Amino acid sequence: QVQLVESGGGLVQAGGSLRLSCAASGIISSIYVMGWYRQAPGKQREVVAAISSGGITNYADSVKGRFTISRDNAKNTVYLQMNSLKPEDTAVYYCNVLRGSNEYWGQGTQVTVSS
Repeated sequence: QVQLVESGGGLVQAGGSLRLSCAASGIISSIYVMGWYRQAPGKQREVVAAISSGGITNYADSVKGRFTISRDNAKNTVYLQMNSLKPEDTAVYYCNVLRGSNEYWGQGTQVTVSS
């Protein structure tokens, strides 16, 4: 059974930084995409960033140049380094793993950016 455990959320002032981590367990194959999504109150969940097992990354336009996604395949862990945070980055951030036709989600971690 695949489980995703997130950590690293919290409260930070605008301009500050946070680093999110997501550790995946129960995954045998290393060939899968890991990503981060977020959902702000009253809004739909949106993709923030994703990284393939080969290290190819994609970012939402709103976070390009500020956020960096990375992964450690040996630890089945994905990270999201968030710099220059803005109040509009406030949301619940969810870890996501996509392996073939199977998709898995973490429980979410709250990120709040005060102005």
